[in-house]
Order: sequence, then C-alpha cells, then structure tokens
Amino acid sequence: MKTTSEIRREFLEFFRDKGHTIVPSAPLIPANDPTLLFTNSGMVQFKNVFLGSEKPGYVRAADVQRCLRAGGKHNDLDQVGYTARHHTFFEMLGNWSFGDYFKKEAIAWAWELLTQVWKLPPERLLVTIYQTDDEAFEIWHRDIGLPVERIVRIGDNKGAPFASDNFWQMADTGPCGPCTEIFYDHGEHIAGGPPGSPDEDGDRYIEIWNNVFMQFDRQPDGTLVPLPAPCVDTGMGLERLAAVLQGVHGNYDIDLFRHLIGKAAEFTSTADLDNKSLRVIADHIRACSFLIVDGVLPSNEGRGYVLRRIIRRALRHGWMLGQKQPFFHRMVAPLVEVMGDAYPELTAKREFVERALLAEEERFAETLDSGMRIFDEVASRATDVIPGGDAFRLYDTYGFPVDLTADIARERGLVVDMAGFDTAMAQQRETARASGKFANATTMPAEVAAQLPPTEFLGYERVDEGGLEVVAILQEGRSVDRIEAGQEAVILLDRTPFYAESGGQVGDAGELDGVDSRFNVRDTLKFAGQFHGHIGRLESGALQRGDRVHGAIDRARRAAIVLNHSATHLLHAALRSVLGTHVVQKGSLVAPERLRFDFAHFQPVTADELAEIERRVNEEIRANHGAQIHHMDMQEALDFGALALFGEKYGDRVRVLRLGDGSTELCGGTHVSRTGDIGLFKIVSEGGVSAGVRRIEAVTGQAALDHVASAENRLKEAAHIVGSNPSDIAEKLRSVLERQKKLERELEALKAKAASGATSNLADSAVEVAGVRVLARRLEGFDAKALRDTVDRLKQQLGDAVVVLAGTNDGKASLVAGVSGAASGKVKAGELLAHVAGQINGKGGGRPDMAQGGGEDSPALVGALDAVARWVQERMT
Repeated sequence: MKTTSEIRREFLEFFRDKGHTIVPSAPLIPANDPTLLFTNSGMVQFKNVFLGSEKPGYVRAADVQRCLRAGGKHNDLDQVGYTARHHTFFEMLGNWSFGDYFKKEAIAWAWELLTQVWKLPPERLLVTIYQTDDEAFEIWHRDIGLPVERIVRIGDNKGAPFASDNFWQMADTGPCGPCTEIFYDHGEHIAGGPPGSPDEDGDRYIEIWNNVFMQFDRQPDGTLVPLPAPCVDTGMGLERLAAVLQGVHGNYDIDLFRHLIGKAAEFTSTADLDNKSLRVIADHIRACSFLIVDGVLPSNEGRGYVLRRIIRRALRHGWMLGQKQPFFHRMVAPLVEVMGDAYPELTAKREFVERALLAEEERFAETLDSGMRIFDEVASRATDVIPGGDAFRLYDTYGFPVDLTADIARERGLVVDMAGFDTAMAQQRETARASGKFANATTMPAEVAAQLPPTEFLGYERVDEGGLEVVAILQEGRSVDRIEAGQEAVILLDRTPFYAESGGQVGDAGELDGVDSRFNVRDTLKFAGQFHGHIGRLESGALQRGDRVHGAIDRARRAAIVLNHSATHLLHAALRSVLGTHVVQKGSLVAPERLRFDFAHFQPVTADELAEIERRVNEEIRANHGAQIHHMDMQEALDFGALALFGEKYGDRVRVLRLGDGSTELCGGTHVSRTGDIGLFKIVSEGGVSAGVRRIEAVTGQAALDHVASAENRLKEAAHIVGSNPSDIAEKLRSVLERQKKLERELEALKAKAASGATSNLADSAVEVAGVRVLARRLEGFDAKALRDTVDRLKQQLGDAVVVLAGTNDGKASLVAGVSGAASGKVKAGELLAHVAGQINGKGGGRPDMAQGGGEDSPALVGALDAVARWVQERMT
C-alpha cells in the first residue's frame, strides 16, 4: 500500500522527469490577491501568469498546493464530518503548461502515471470531455485506446452556453477552455451512476483528476477567440487519490487520517473510531495548523474569524465526546508526524501553533458551557427553526459562530433562520461586515497588462531620472490616451525611481515633469503585481501616452522612510532574540514619521524586555554595519538564513538584505547604506492588537531625537511643578505621593467621624410607618461610600427600618437605600431605589437589603424623598 507521503513524492518525481520545475506550495493566504479569502485551488498562485501580467522563468511546472475551502464563496465547512470526501483543508496535485505542451501530452502523461506508475486497472477508469472537444476524444480513443463507451461527453448543463462541468473559465471574460476529467469506478457494490447520468451523485464513480485546457479568450459578447499560447492547468485531490490507491472508499480511511483519528480518539477517550466527531477534529487540525503557520491568528473578523470558527467547531465536537479539557492543541504533534516532512514550516512552527490553539481553547472553554445552556433553552422553544435573533445572540454574546449553531441545530433536526441572523448582524455590526469583502484597488485592464513589460525600478540607485516614457494612463480602472490639467490619474512609466508600496513600506511621492506639464505624485502603488502606478493629479499642461517625463521623488521623505525600514529589520531580529523565534511578523508600516511593527506573541512585552530590545537595536546601529545586498535563488536565500515574510510573493530570484550578523531577510524595499545612518531608535509604544498579536511603534533619526527632547522637556516641567530638579524628581514624587496618601487617610477618618456624628442626629428624624422606622434624607457633600457606611449604621441603630439617603455634589445625586428587620419581607431596596431614581432622571438597583444608584440633584429630589414614607406604607399594608 502506498502511503500518502509516497504518493505526493512520486507525483512530483514523475513530472520532474517530464521536464517540469517543481514549485513549492504557496501559502493559504493569496499573495497580492485581495479578491480571494484563501487559496482554494492549485491555480491561484499562477493566476497572473494565465492573465499574462506575470512571466515565470519556466514553461512547465508541478506542485502540491495546500488549499482551504472554509470561507467566502468556496465553503465546505458545514459538510465536513458528514460526508466521505469533504474537507476544509486539502492538497491539490497539479501540473502546468504555460504555452508549452497541450492536450496530447497532458492526457498521455496522466494515463501513464495512473496506469503504469500507480498500476490502476485501466478498466476501472473512465473520462469525461466537453461535448464539442473532438480533439480530446480522438486522443483518448485513438492514442490511449479508451473504449468509446468510457468517454462521456458533457454539454452545457448549467443553463448557459459554455456553462458546463467540463468547461472552465477564470471569470466572465478572459482565459477559458474545455476540461477532461478522469473518474475511478469503485465497483458495482457501490450505489451511483457514471458522470452525466441521473445517478451521477452516487459514490460509485469518483473524479480523481481534472485537466483544464485553456485555449480561448472569452470576449465580453461571449465569443471565444483562440489564445496564441494555449495552457494546461490540472488538479488532482491527494486525499481522493490516496483513497483509491490504498483501496478504501472514503478519504477518512487513508493512512494520514487514520493516524489523526486514532490520536483524536486517544485524546478524547473515544472507543468508536467511526464517530464523525473524530473526523471533524482530524480534518480541522490540518486547516487550523496551516492557517496559523501561514500567519493567521484567531480574531473576530476576516480570515482570523474563519480560523476561530474552525477551531470552535472542533472544540465543540470534542465537547460532544465528553472532553471538556483542552485537547485540540495536542493534535499538532501527530499532524507533524504525518505531514512535517512535506511541509518543514509546520515542523519549525509546531510550538507556536500549539500555543495559539491552546490560548483559543482556554478562551472558548469559558463560554462553551454557558453558550450550550442558552442553545438548549432556545432549542426547547423552537419547533423547526432557530430564530435568527437567537442565533445572533449566541454569536455576539457567547462567541458561537453561526455555522456552529447551525451544526448543532442540524443534529437536533432544526435549521437556523439565516436571513434573520444576517439582519441582526447588519443592524449591530454594520461597519464590521466589510471584513468579508475583498476588493482590489490596484487593478488594471488585462489587455493593458498583457501589452506592457514590468516596470523597471531605478530607485535603489537613483532618486530622479529623465527620459521616462508614459506607457499607460489609467482613470477609474480604464485606459485613456490623454489627461488635462486638474484631472486625477494613474501614470505608468517604462522605468521609475519611485518605490511602489510593498512589504509595509509606503510608496514614494514627488513629481513627474514633462515639457509643458507637471504631475504631482502623492503615492505609488503596484498594479497587477509588477507595474508601478504613480497616483496623483496633473497640475498643469497636458499629458499623453508616449510623452517623456522627468521623475523626481521627495528626497527628504524617502530618506526618513529608509531609516525606519532598516530599523524595522533590526527590531525584528531583536524581538526574535529577546522573546523567542516564535516571533513572526504579522504586518508593518514603514512611513516617514514612524514605524509600526506587528508580531505574533501571546503576552505583553515587559518593560525590561522592551528596554533590552531597544538596547540591542541601538547597539546594532552604533556598530555601523554595512548593508549587504545579495541576489540569489529562493532556496539559496533560505539556506543563507534569510527570513521570508508572511504574505509576500517572491519570484525565482530574490533580493536578500543582511544588516550585521543578526538580521537577514528577503526584502525588496529601500534601505540605509550603513546601520549608523539610522542614528537613534526609540520605542514609543507597545500594546495588543488582537489575540496573540502585539504592536510596537517606534521612531528613528531626527524623529527619535525630537521624541527624546520632548520627553526631557516634560520631565523638566514636572520637576519644576513639584519644586525639584530632573535628577531628583523620582524621590520628590515619592514624597509628594506619601503625603497625599496620609492626607487622604486623615480625610477619610474625618468623613467617618462626621458621618458617625450625623447618624445619631439622623436617627432622631426617622418616622414610624406600619411598625417600621422610615428615614429619607438629603446629605450635602456625601459620596457613595460615605452614604453606604451611614446607611449600614442607621440600619443597625434603627432595627426594623427602611433608609434612603441622597448625597449631592456638583448637580449630581448619589442614592443608597437599605432595608432591615421586619421591613425585609415586604420592601425591597432595589425596587425602592429605582422608584426614587426614576423621578430625578436617574437609575439604580441592587439587592433586597441594599441598593444604590444616582440621578440629578434637582428640585424633584426633595419630593421623591418626601414620598418614600408613602411608598413604604403601600408595601407594608
């Protein structure tokens, strides 16, 4: 039996022998593609290649891509655990041709790998093709020798021309083409019919490989224009393939899942290995672990919220198995055992993943029991539907993702009113709903991108340059030939000294000057991943495509940015040195005024740690290391010790920056020549951003000196105020604070004495009502504590009593009510106080024997207090 690891390795070796470059899996977070929540298929990392805006250094590629379908348009989460083949996380085997080989080779190699290398019986395989793809039919029938009855033509079965299971398109327009899918027949003992038949949804025939032939460019009017260089895009689910090659019917029976399910059963003390909750846990540990490896941490929005949903679904299934203690984080170790060799990043970050999961387990454990009690209460009232408002309350108050509520509801034969939930969400979280919307603000027409070479960046060596050609002008996403003074636009040049925002470094600003025109550049962004777009306004003249301009960046602004960017690298290295190598960058901002660095860490950084981090950065600055720039292959860079930052997309050749011995990172930004140029580094603040993510803000250079000078001035001012000098201010402040505490103690003693003296006088003014003593008085200057102490003493002195006291100060009234003795059975302090407070535009409440609140010190207060005796009379009789 072939293991999953062997299948993964043999696939790559087969296509390496066929001349393919083996490309590593892209992260689950699509690089530079905000249109997608997660990488959901193998083609995501090659999207720009197919669109023509990116040209890799190879024409054949093969990879094993980790994918996630648990959010956004592609969401299989609610089916995981209930079917044999749905997963949140899965691996997609793929081979790719970018204008090189086409149908004949792709089909022949697929057949060779399946039948000759993996020895699948040819009679168990059948294929589908698009109804008009006679070329593919001839290859399968004539070249491969597949009988006609095992080649199924699939037409437009989705209600429109070219809308078919066997016709693929990237979008409404653009690259598209027919598919051929390969199916495995599990045998007559399994229910289901072949693809294209009425029973095709059965489990007998399982699709294992899809070959997409991109040979057309779909036009806006629907016509198909042949592509000049057709491409091949294939995908084969590793889990499905492993089930076939291992002779099992369901994905959860393959070796990888048997190992994980066995460990889940051990950690939850579950004897039944077929329990669907074990499947959920085994599936979800893969999704959660790789999301965390790729930089996502649990949060209440966006990708972090999807991760939290998956974790909490797994924890709830553990809870169903009787496991109330943290267990899910323990599943990381067995996952590393079966997938660590293929994904060394998982092994390297094992401890960090475990800590992140444990923190979320502990957080959710606090609400799971109470949330389930609320769910049981809601479910007991429901007939068929859980109201949307109740589902939202479970989400908003108890942290129950709505699909978790739906999951539990389904097990009890109920459904959730999702429309009602969405309405409640919209009402209370209107501004936060945008977290699920991903829009690309830096798009450009595909036809423009296809015609232009990537922008040549000159800004490492030069800050201004003449003779730059205007190769495109964009307005509102459309290409125009000319703009006039006063118009906003995006200018694309063949070459530029302007740095485009990337890797946290903000884009350059400056000017583009033509013969009779001046364009003010306020920002520079990357379009389609490789074109520098100069965003701004034409201040004078006219500008058109083909014009030559002189570009000059704002030098002072760039110089300040450079200091902060290099300091960010030194800070990253210092953080990893002081706090541990689990620290990874979670985001950064490198601006002229300051730097901001977000990093993974599960507790506040102490004052001593911050001091040590700052000391180490300044030590590297004083060492005046020269900045070393190296260009090398990606693997060579990693072997060199370079850190690759989360979320960045790197090409075959990468730029490596080394600052001293401690900082080596892949970085395309602009930097100092020597670390000494930074001058001074000062941390301004440190705090939490979200669960497991901390943020440091700092300044460098002149801004750091200004910060120090400002702090010194504030210190001098404080010293002057307390009559000291800066060197002695700490001792002086201790003395002042001690004196203040002494005076506060004396004041409290005087207040207590005054209150004690007032108690005896107040008691004399109590009136008898229905056998109890009632006292309601206004006391000038009494705060809430003094009122409570006085009420307690009056209750002891009067015995059977109802007391209401109002302390007034600065137009506000504090209220305290107390009930004791015989009055306790019929008079409740909370109700009485709420009655009084309501008459002075206030509120309050509390226990039956003691309550407090407040309101306005208005004329109504006197009347409210006078009416207390009458209110008590009504309750006592």
